[in-house]
Amino acid sequence: MSFSAASRRSVLAAAAIMLVTQPAFFQPAEAAESSHIVALGGTVTEILYAIGAGDRIAAVDSTSTYPKEAADKPDVGYVRQISPEGVLSQKPDLIVAESGAGPADAIEILKTSGVNFISIPSPPETASIPDKIRAVGAAIGESDKAEALATDVAGKLKALEEKVAAQTGPKKKVLFALSLANGRIMAAGANSSADAMIRLAGGENAVSSISGYKPLTDEAVIAAAPDVVLVMSGGAMHLTAEQAFALPALAASPAGQTGAFLTMDGLFLLGLGPRATEAAAELHAKLYPESTKP
Repeated sequence: MSFSAASRRSVLAAAAIMLVTQPAFFQPAEAAESSHIVALGGTVTEILYAIGAGDRIAAVDSTSTYPKEAADKPDVGYVRQISPEGVLSQKPDLIVAESGAGPADAIEILKTSGVNFISIPSPPETASIPDKIRAVGAAIGESDKAEALATDVAGKLKALEEKVAAQTGPKKKVLFALSLANGRIMAAGANSSADAMIRLAGGENAVSSISGYKPLTDEAVIAAAPDVVLVMSGGAMHLTAEQAFALPALAASPAGQTGAFLTMDGLFLLGLGPRATEAAAELHAKLYPESTKP
């Protein structure tokens, strides 16, 4: 795979993740073992590999950028623009999809195709990660392995939350910027995976007064007064520091005055999967470098 293709898949992964909001969580009943699985959604694919089912994956969507072995699987397209013909051409015996996969008519065709179709809810909360892992495990008949991973992740989440709760001093105000269009920042508010990760990392979302992903006016940027700007790395949607701080409202912010600008891989940061604690710990270290000094 070329670098540009990998970058595109990484951005699509993050875009898919960020737009999903589903408060309820459903865990499917234990399924019979499947050997030809189509995985739709980067986090679903990541969990499948993490519980040792990578060799049972027949194909993935273009947001499945981790682990690197996923890139060797046939690609059935972007998770929100799935072609049912492309999926069914892989002759799956099971389709496991993150909630938000689409379009709706394509998903309906897949659900009525006779192939077992299981949707995995993806609420934008770190507390939902263990249940997400359990749901994927149940979907493929690997509940024991999934439970072991879920328990491990839950323990790591608790440890990180305790570490963050014990930190002293003011929290850094973080503005997650998805993109820049027509001179406006598309930012992540509450009820988003970016907000969940910022909080897990011990930061404060600078625009928690909004919900989901919305463009900000200059007045909103000034009121937010972020200490740090956080963006996804790579791809066509990548926002550079030069572009961000060329905006007068952002240039005048504390982040603009100090040049505080952070980039992280989209799926790693926003996937809310098995690596979430690693991503949050990395973000915490970048936000509070003084706390990681010997």
